Amino acid sequence: MNEKSYKTALLSGKCPVCREGDIFKYPFSRIAHFAEMNTYCPKCGALLEPEPGFYFGAMYITYAFNTLLLIGFGLTLYYFVDLPEVVYLILIALLAAVFTPFSFRVSRVLWLYWFGGLHYKSDSET
Repeated sequence: MNEKSYKTALLSGKCPVCREGDIFKYPFSRIAHFAEMNTYCPKCGALLEPEPGFYFGAMYITYAFNTLLLIGFGLTLYYFVDLPEVVYLILIALLAAVFTPFSFRVSRVLWLYWFGGLHYKSDSET
């Protein structure tokens, strides 16, 4: 029996039910479409948006990721690089802009896995 790994599926943004179908319509390399999600899993047909507004809670995860990243980056710059404060703010703002697509996707996948009510069904169960 070849069970798909939970961690591998989670990190690659796969459906929590079959762990094969993509949650997002486009790969991360197409950055202009980073937010477009499939409504249903292309492999098993599982509903990837359990209810309207379901992903509002994922904003808390995004907020936590961004806060930790920006505080860590800001403190590292402050203690190890001597620059004017305006440059710190510009660098932190640029990092936030660059990190947003990654943070958005990770937070939505985590939210779906943790609170989506979808559970893995192995090939033998289907």
